[in-house]
This record gives sequence, structure tokens and C-alpha cells, in this order.
Amino acid sequence: MAEVGELETHLRERRDAGRKLLVPYVTGGLGKDWTEVVRAFADAGADAIEVGIPFSDPVMDGPTIQEASEAALEQGTNLGAILSALRDIDAGVPLVVMTYVNLVFHAGYQRFASEAVAAGVSGVILPDLPMEEVGEWEPFALDAGLATVQLASPLTPDDRLARLCQRSQGFVYGVNLLGVTGERTELADSSTVLAKRLKATTDLPVIMGFGIATPEHARTAAAHADGVVVASALMRMRLDGASPEDLGAVVAGFRAALDDR
Repeated sequence: MAEVGELETHLRERRDAGRKLLVPYVTGGLGKDWTEVVRAFADAGADAIEVGIPFSDPVMDGPTIQEASEAALEQGTNLGAILSALRDIDAGVPLVVMTYVNLVFHAGYQRFASEAVAAGVSGVILPDLPMEEVGEWEPFALDAGLATVQLASPLTPDDRLARLCQRSQGFVYGVNLLGVTGERTELADSSTVLAKRLKATTDLPVIMGFGIATPEHARTAAAHADGVVVASALMRMRLDGASPEDLGAVVAGFRAALDDR
């Protein structure tokens, strides 16, 4: 059974107070002022912030996040630079990093976990680390106090869904649709079905992501879940030149939509 940590405690408290959770995403290292984006998200009402650590082979990411990751890598960012920058951020809400297990493995599981926590990170998402293979990584994460978030998809069968929820820490990440991340014109019906299945399976906060491009998408996805992740839509704006203030204003719009229900 997963232990309760800072991330879960924070999200549970806000959820139990009747708030729908908002988790915006930023690609670490994308622009010299990317840490100001983190602060802008927090000021705009984010309940947690997901920070992507770019990797050269992002198999779960769609074209927008891939482009953002490539741009950040071309600008010279790396794991160490991102964690170092995060040390200087006091966002006031939990930070969750998303990256790929190859990067973590090469850094060293124990080293990555301890350095992430020292940088103020309270959770990690490793989308290419299957639940059956988490055993080698998990002890180091637990020892450091770092929550490992599990992902569930519309195709996850009920028995596996139960195991994923039991293994997850912090929250459960519900994948709205099949395929990679990216903006969509509308959400699939599978999003509502999966959210209801997850809520019937676990009391962990259930946060839905992938394909949430508008405030109306966020309201729809959060109707049967506890909150949403917004990623590609924000990073498309960032790639197109949006400032931290511009992005903060957009996140404030998502916040207002989630609060207006």
C-alpha cells in the first residue's frame, strides 16, 4: 500500500474542501524564463505543477511536447540544470516531474530521487515504467519521500486498474484517450468512462490528462474526476512566444472554469 506523502496530503485537502484540481505543465528549460512560468502557474491558481524533464526519445508525448522538449534540449538544458533551477523556486504548491525511466536509470535511482526531493519535487511520473517493473525504482523513491504516480488508460482492465490505484502515490493519472499527448478539438467519451471507473476504485485524487485544450474541456473532464492536467495547449502557446504572464492568464481562465460549476 502506498504511503501518504506531501503531494497526496496537499491534493486531498484541496479536493475534500470541494475544489477541482488544476495541474498545468511546463517543459523545463524551455526559455530562460521558464521558472517564471512555474511561478505564474502557481499565482494563477494551480494546485500542483508538472515539470517535464526533456528526453531525446519521448515515446508518450505528442508533437507539441516533443517540439518543446527538443527546443529545450537545443537551448542546452539537462536534468541537472532543471533540478538546480527548481531549488530556487518556492511555488507554494507541489511540483511533480515527468520524464522517462532511461534518464532516471542513468542518473542512478537513489541519486535522482534524493536530488529531486532536495530540489523541492514531491512526485514523479515515469510513463514508460510499467507497474510490474517499478519494484527496483520504488524503494529509493519511498526512502526519499518521492511519490510515484501511476497512469491508467481507457483500455486498462478492472483487475489491473485496482492494482494500479493501490500502487499509485500522490494521485492517479487518468489518460483521457488512446495515443500520445496533444491538443484535441473534443474529448472522447472514454474520458468520462475512465474517470467514473477510477473514482469507483480508489479514494486517491483522480486527475485526468491528455487532450485537454480548453477550459470547457477541463470542466467536462473534471465533472466525474477530481481535476485535470493541461499540457500541450500551454506548450503550444509557449512555443509560439507566449510569456509567463500570458500563460498565467490562460491558467487563470482554466481555474475560473473549474470553479464555475
